[in-house]
Formats: sequence, structure tokens, C-alpha cells
Amino acid sequence: MVHKINFDDIRPFDDSEVNHYLRLLLQDDEFQNILQFIFKDQAKIDQVKTLLSKIHSVKELQFEFIYHLINDLILKPSTDGLASSGLEKLDKSASYLFISNHRDIILDSALMNFLIVLEGMNTTEIAIGDNLLIEKWIEYAVKLNRAFVVHRSLPVRELLMVSKKLSEYIRRDITRKKTSVWIAQREGRTKDGNDKTQQAVLKMLNLSNINEFADGFRELRIVPLSISYEIEPCGISKVAELYLRNREGFEKTQDDDLRSMSEGLVKPKGRVHFGFGEPISDQIDWNSGEQTIASQIEKLAEYIDRQIYTNFKLWPNNYIAEDILNQTNSNSEHYTPKQYQRFVAMLDEAVSLIQGDAGIIRTMFLQMYVNPLLNKRKSLT
Repeated sequence: MVHKINFDDIRPFDDSEVNHYLRLLLQDDEFQNILQFIFKDQAKIDQVKTLLSKIHSVKELQFEFIYHLINDLILKPSTDGLASSGLEKLDKSASYLFISNHRDIILDSALMNFLIVLEGMNTTEIAIGDNLLIEKWIEYAVKLNRAFVVHRSLPVRELLMVSKKLSEYIRRDITRKKTSVWIAQREGRTKDGNDKTQQAVLKMLNLSNINEFADGFRELRIVPLSISYEIEPCGISKVAELYLRNREGFEKTQDDDLRSMSEGLVKPKGRVHFGFGEPISDQIDWNSGEQTIASQIEKLAEYIDRQIYTNFKLWPNNYIAEDILNQTNSNSEHYTPKQYQRFVAMLDEAVSLIQGDAGIIRTMFLQMYVNPLLNKRKSLT
């Protein structure tokens, strides 16, 4: 007899629960403040509340509300355009595990889903760390939008149990429910621009594998995804955190996470590009009989990284940062004087706003933009 796993503590809300939790959201004082912050006008707020109170399915919520919210209140005011590449290579009816670099807490998965909906695909389920479920309204909002919970900061024995459960959940979604999933390549956002897949993520995925290593990962249909923002979301706060992390007594707070979520939504991001890689199947020479699981995990992580680097869209800022860091103009064909001056102003602002050694802070800010350029060069050699 097969033991049925209860996923209620991590799963998103289903259609039968949508209207109930929307009504709870609409009664939440903090959520009222969010609506006020987003829409300003009371007549518009009342209109939105009426709309939400009548929604009874996840698809209805995403297509009638979230889609327009992203387009009208995030894309238009804070970006200079959203584009993608590689989506034409994917089967619109198939389910995939999108493993991407992680730059912004909310937007990475939200904008990806916006893009794939435009191509006629269904939205994915989204992995979100329980550390971000700071308020009840946040938990309700993300679970209404197909997010499932990743439990963190647990004792080792308990962590192994919840990791296996998470692995079973993701595999069930993709292979049995034919539902796509988005998960970041690492815990937490990349703050220095050096995107690298944590092997722990792949080890977690392998916990539910009952087949040979290669077969177990083939059935997950992994698609490496490169997310590239022309202007780093929360760039100044990322550098500040990296700088302070090396100082005694630094401890990240829930307020820091809340601030990052809100800053990521409203601050300028320039142009944004999503590069979809090819599903990983037989591109890797697995040699499963000749290698340890650890070495195969390492090889898979390296392959995912290589696709992410190769498909990463570089911007003038990446080339400018390298020239400033190296005190050269060898990349000058990739940017204009106006773009150079705009980046220098952004650099000066970061140095002025972060308390500490100006030279170190300046280098860290530049390196955040240089690392993607170095990684892409390395992937193409």
C-alpha cells in the first residue's frame, strides 16, 4: 500500500479556498494599507475590493487581477521593457521545472509567469521561503498565487524530513499533475551578481528519485532560466547587506525583507530580459554507472550554471562597470557617454548612501555588475 503524503502545510490554496482567503485578505488591516499604497484613489480601491470579493478560482485571480497589476503598476512605471528568448523551444503543453538565478524576491517568478502566459502557457507554482511569510496577509497572498512553502532554519533531522517532502511535492507536480514549477538556484537572492547553483537544491530534488540518477532528473524536465535586470533590483541595499555582513553584530531582520520586497516592486529596473534555456535531457553525459551521486550533482549544477551564463542578457552597465573597475575604456563600443554618466551617478549614490569604507563599497557595487559579464565570457570559451 502506497502511503499518501499530506502536503497541506506547504501547498498553495486550491480553487475551493480562493474566495474564503480573499475575503480574509480584504478584512486584514495591513492589506488595506497595501491597497492604499498601490492604488491611492479610494474609488479605485473600492473597485478592486469588489472585484476580489467575487473571484472564486486561482486562474480567475491571476488573469483578471494579477496580470493587470503587474502590467500597469510594475512594468509600465518601473521598467523600460520586458523581453524574453528561448520560449519558442518549449512545448506549451508540457510541464517543466524552471531553475533560475535569483535577483528579486517577488519579481523573478512574477515576471516569468507574466511572460509565459503571453505565450499561451499556464502559470507555474512557485517556491517561497517561510522566512518571507512575515505577516498573515503575505502568506494568504502568495498561496493564492500558486506559491508553496519551503521550510528553512530547522534542526538537521527535521530539515531532512521536510526536504524530502518538498522534493516529493515538486516531482508530483511535474510528473503527475503536469504542473510547472519555478525554484531559485539558491537560497536567497544573489547579491554580488555571481549566480551559482547551490548543490543542496539538486540534492533536495534527488531525495524523491526512485530511479537511476539520470532518469530521475530527466523526468523533472529542468529548464535553466537566466533573469537579467539592466538595473539591479535593490542594488544599493544588496551591497549594504554584503558590506555589513562582514561586520560584527550584523543580523538581518524581517523589516529588511519587507523593505526589499517593496523596493523591488517600485524602484527602476531598466530593461528586463528572461533567457529560457533548453530542457535538460540528454545534453549531459551522465555516465551514471561510473560516477558517485555527489559528482553527478556537481556536474548537473555546472551545466545549469553554464546555460544560465550563456543565456544571460548583458547590458551597457555591465561593460561600464568593468571599465571603471579596471580603469580602461576597452568596452566603450558597448555603451554611450550618456549611459556611462548615468551609471557613474548611480555608483556615486550607492557610495554616498552606504555607511563605511567608500573604496570597498565602490568596488562591491561595481563587482555586482561585472560578475555576470565574467561568467558569460567563461561560459562561451
